[in-house]
Amino acid sequence: MTAKSMDSLLVAADTALRTLFARPRATRPCNTVAESPHTHLSAEDKATSGALMRVNHVGEVCAQALYTAQAMAARSSTHPQRERLAQQLEAAGREETDHLAWTRDRLDELDAHPSILNPLWYAGAFGIGLLAGRMGPGVSLGFVVETERQVEDHLASHMDRLPISDHASRAIVAQMQADEARHAREAQHAGAMELPLPVKLLMKTAAKVMTTVAHRI
Repeated sequence: MTAKSMDSLLVAADTALRTLFARPRATRPCNTVAESPHTHLSAEDKATSGALMRVNHVGEVCAQALYTAQAMAARSSTHPQRERLAQQLEAAGREETDHLAWTRDRLDELDAHPSILNPLWYAGAFGIGLLAGRMGPGVSLGFVVETERQVEDHLASHMDRLPISDHASRAIVAQMQADEARHAREAQHAGAMELPLPVKLLMKTAAKVMTTVAHRI
């Protein structure tokens, strides 16, 4: 194993440990709406928001795994633009860390807990990201585009389901939507390939399983 490969493995291990076991810290504030002293979420509304934010938190755990694995695969390739691609993926991953921190903090505020299956979600997403990354920059970026588009649609559905009085959660989801859309556009401009329809449907099915389970545990 080369020194470069060892460095990549250490970075991947460090990211996994920080994502799963350390308290995430955002590098930028979310433009949340200040809660009014008179705003009160019922127990039912808190439970609804907590379940939805747990799903969003799982999505950000998976995003850390996906971007880390894809950047690792990019650097191990022979493509002339491998370093540029890896840096783009890592930059998007850093913004996803903000999302991870925002959703984790909101879970605490709602007296809700993260998914107990986060290590499983992380491992699965890492494997998928590594596979996509090894299929070349076009496919890797195409995977980013499709993932972010599906996440954007998923977040839009949450805006319909979140309690109307939960301004803090709604503001977080709105900012996440904007970031995910931008990540998709950047990947598209960088040379993403259109993924085949069966692959898109498989991704959607896998996401449905994850969100359904994470909504509960």
